[in-house]
Amino acid sequence: MVTISEVAQRAGVSTTTVSHVLNETRRVNPETRARVERAVEELGYRRNHAARMLAGGSSRTLGLVISGLTNTYFGPLLHAIERRASDAGYMLVLGDSHDEEAMERRVVESLLDRAVDGFIIAPSPGFDGVAAARIADAQKPLVLIDRSLDIPCDQLVPENTDSVRELTEHLIEHGHERIAAVAGLGGLDTSDARVSGYREALEHHGLPVLPDLIISGESQTAAAQESVARLLAGEDAPSAIVSLNNAMTIGTLRAVNTAGLSIPGDIAFAAYDDFEWADLFEPGITAVAQDVARMGNEAVDLLIRRLEGATSPFEHRVIGTSLRRRTSCGCPRIP
Repeated sequence: MVTISEVAQRAGVSTTTVSHVLNETRRVNPETRARVERAVEELGYRRNHAARMLAGGSSRTLGLVISGLTNTYFGPLLHAIERRASDAGYMLVLGDSHDEEAMERRVVESLLDRAVDGFIIAPSPGFDGVAAARIADAQKPLVLIDRSLDIPCDQLVPENTDSVRELTEHLIEHGHERIAAVAGLGGLDTSDARVSGYREALEHHGLPVLPDLIISGESQTAAAQESVARLLAGEDAPSAIVSLNNAMTIGTLRAVNTAGLSIPGDIAFAAYDDFEWADLFEPGITAVAQDVARMGNEAVDLLIRRLEGATSPFEHRVIGTSLRRRTSCGCPRIP
């Protein structure tokens, strides 16, 4: 195994200088850095991360815990986080919580065993119990994304309430009064905030908020499909549906298709969470678009700032959204 001393000898520098280049702990003259990097490549030197961790150093890894990796929302978010972390010299270690508290605890414990430097987490409804306490006990910095909780850490969330109010009002402007909402998993602040936006839109326009039109899709495709299918089979079906996350949008569309209904001819449709091919459907899906890249980038920046010793007050950032009008709501096609 090639040693750091051999790298130093090949580059003609001290082992301390090699260490500073590898760990980016001090500025090194560009020419010297180039010689060290060339020696590392020529000799095939690999850093002993385990030894560095035992010595109390950084593992240069970040733990990311999210749910539903098949959800089209999390793919672009994961990509943004990985790119930003890589640019900053960190590797990403990924775990899927499946939005289950027990699974989330196991993933957090596993990442702690791997000595990740900090965490970025889209929390499950029960995260503020054992999992959050374990991270705090380990004194690891934490950034919450997508969903917020009443715990001391930096948090980044999309705008939810106003976005869904605008989305629902857009359907009302098309003349719809009986509008159903497919709500997400209970216990998540995002689910509650989006339903609040739906309610506010109806109340603002003097329309009744009917409990039988707020159905649970549990933030899952299959659950949403079952709930929407039951709703459409009822005697007084809605004239429009708003789905409040990506996974439930797929289930909703499947239920509408199975029922033999057309969009927007038989029933209008709009969704929270735009996705890459939403404009390729016929009709195109009217949707609220999040700035996923910004959320991922800022989450990594906040975490690294804490890793570098920042002690400023924790931040709670709300990332704005935009409404993309297409034809599923009844709008004409834009040439």
